[in-house]
This record gives sequence, C-alpha cells and structure tokens, in this order.
Amino acid sequence: MTLRWKTTRALLVLAACTLPLNADSITLVGTGSIPGDATDLSGLTGDVCSSVDNTQCAPHNRLGAFGSGLAYTGYANTYIAVNDRGYFDGRTTADYKDRFQVLRITVDPATGVVKPALLDTRLFTNEADAAFVGQSGAYNTVNPLNALRFDPEGVRVATDGSLYVSDEYGPYIFHFDRDGKLIERISIPAKFLIDNPSATGVNELPPGNTSGRQSNRGMEGLAISPDGKTLFGIMQNALIQDGALNASNSRRGINNRILKIDLATGATAEYVYQLYNRSNGVNEMVAINDHEFLLVERDGNPGAAAAFKKIVWMDITGATDVSNDVLPQTGQTVVSGDHAGQDFIPAAKSVFIDLLDPAFGLSGASFPEKIEGLAWGPDLDNGNHLLLVTSDNDLVATPTLIWAFEVPAGLVPGVEAQKIQPAWAPGQVKKGK
Repeated sequence: MTLRWKTTRALLVLAACTLPLNADSITLVGTGSIPGDATDLSGLTGDVCSSVDNTQCAPHNRLGAFGSGLAYTGYANTYIAVNDRGYFDGRTTADYKDRFQVLRITVDPATGVVKPALLDTRLFTNEADAAFVGQSGAYNTVNPLNALRFDPEGVRVATDGSLYVSDEYGPYIFHFDRDGKLIERISIPAKFLIDNPSATGVNELPPGNTSGRQSNRGMEGLAISPDGKTLFGIMQNALIQDGALNASNSRRGINNRILKIDLATGATAEYVYQLYNRSNGVNEMVAINDHEFLLVERDGNPGAAAAFKKIVWMDITGATDVSNDVLPQTGQTVVSGDHAGQDFIPAAKSVFIDLLDPAFGLSGASFPEKIEGLAWGPDLDNGNHLLLVTSDNDLVATPTLIWAFEVPAGLVPGVEAQKIQPAWAPGQVKKGK
C-alpha cells in the first residue's frame, strides 16, 4: 500500500520570519523500521546488566537506540546514526561501549517503501584508543574532559566526512574521524557545565549543582551550517541558573539556550528558543542554512497519551545574543547581565510538521515516546526535499521507526545543500553488505 498522506500547513509567522505564508503541502511518503531485537556489526559479545537489578540484562550487540541522532553523509543514501548511552540509564555492571551505525536508507515515493540496511558499526574511542562508555559513573572529577562517560545525542558530518557529536552528559561536543577515533574536543562555555557530576541523576540537580545543565537534559540537538564552518547546539531544556526548576526540582523553565560556535576561531554566541510547553523538551535540530533550522520539540508521552510531537521551524535572525545574561524562568525579561531588565528577542519559530496530525495516520497506541533523529537526505527526483525522522527505542525490543517526508522546495526556499567531500563512498564503508 502506498503511504502518501497530505496536509496543508497553515503557518503562524512570528517576528521577522521568512517562512512563506502560502506553504504547500508536506507529504509523508513512507515508513520504514528496524526490529528492536536486531543485532549490529560491532562484534561485541555477552550481555550488559543493570547495576540496580543484575537480573535485568540485554545483548551488548543489540542494534537499538540509534534513532537518537541521524545525519546524511552527502553520499548516495548513506547516513550516520548514533546510539545513545545504552541500557538502564547508564547504570550497568559492565561497560556499554558507545558506537555509531552506518546505514543505507532508500526511499521510494512511488511505493511508500523506506528500506534501511546496516552497512557498518564503529565504536567511539578517545586519543588513546580507549572506548567511550555509556556508564553514568565513568566521570572524571580531576579532568572532566578526559572522562570516558559519553551519551551521544546529536551527530553532524563535517565537510571532510568526519563527525561532530554532542554529548548529553557534559554537555560537550566531540570531533571524531570516520572510524570513531577522537580528533578534538570543542570548547563549551562553563555556564553549560555542572560542577559536581554523579552517577545518579537526582544528585546532579540542586542542591548538588546550582548552575549548568539539568540531569539528562543536556545538549540533545546539533546542527552544522551548510558550509561546515559553524556548529549549533541546543539544550533539551533550560539551564539550572535560568530558572529551570522550582523548589521541588520540577521543570518550569522554557528558555532553552542555543550555542553557536565558529569552528575556526572558537568564538561563540547564544540565543534562546522558547518551548511551547514547559513539560516538553528539544531533541534534535538540523540546519536549513546558517540561520534557519528545523528542530524536534516533544512531550514524554507514548502512544495514545502523546500530545505534542512536532517539528518546528526556527530562525535566529535578529535574536538577542544572551551569552552574558541570566534568563528568566518564563517571559523575556533578563534577570541579570548585559541586558538586565531588558526584554531579549528569542528565535522566531513556527510549527512545521505536527507528527500527530491525523492526516499522516501516525498517531495512536503504537506512537513512540521519543522522536530524536532529524536529517535532510538527497533531494527527490522532482526537486523537492527529503526529510527523515527517526524514533529512539532506548534499546528495548520495539522497532526503531524511520519516517520519510517530502518537503516542497518552495516551502523552505532558503535550503542550502551541505558541502561534504565524498568521504563515505563505498570504499570507505568497511563491512558493507
């Protein structure tokens, strides 16, 4: 059966938006999946067990959680997908080795078939070839950047085919070669970091830390400008010092920081994306050009309880640089800093795709909790754009879903193709099948 559903987007355009008012329809051209009990090509053996209940175990080589981040390599239908920190919230008795997958994903709009195939699995390692691991306790209080604990969330491909990966634990941004070996660590402003890491997320919240990212709410989204010169990372939720939490450590803040990094100079700027709902979080972003993006904002509810699963268009043009400011819990009046008492201008935003729109036929009991991967693919034969969206199954034995959307070229006229050397051509994929 052909999976083609159309919906016309009535788009609310906010200050200085460039998204066209007369937007054409976006089409779901197909759905693919990979079984939750599939195995990867890591060659790893044995099980990984929970340190809380060691009777709960799962295979080390399970192919799952790779929908956490997705990036197009620039070659044919080849993509990079990153697994997040692994089983049991990082609390395991044995090291879960962090890895990424090389996938071929083909989309046939005529038949609605989205066909994923695993080409290779590669481990992330540091300069000394030690494996990065998902364990929450593998931090380093003496030199935090030298820690092996790593929770990969966002991935983007550099112009030379190497990989930038955001880490939710730090949050950090790491630069890896195509084999997964660390090249460099990208400097992050101190305000994003916590002073007192812990193996237990609750202990990373106040009073243990009074600034930095919330536990399990670090840099979820990562984008790269089409020319490869600038990275953009977005936090899942507000920083602690930006009014993120109430006295009971319940989430209340809506002002999420976007970090812009010039890769040549290291210069940074920070902007604000305001959540539609304080209970939501941001899970991914992908560049349209050097100032427009698509991002995923979602709630934490699966199935019929899901209420907010949206892809949002965002533009930072004209947004205030709040690098030296403390932000309010809600609203736009700066608490202290360079713009104290003034109203900052947040990034402009508009709903782009509502994944729960009945027109797509995706909502219902089987709808996944976590929508976390977002990537442009090669343009379709008719010149329209291909947008892939992936779920994150957290390594449980439920399928990882891949949805393919056709985005009319006129809807996002500012789309720029990313400049990537053909580093992921067939000779670069070692175990291809």
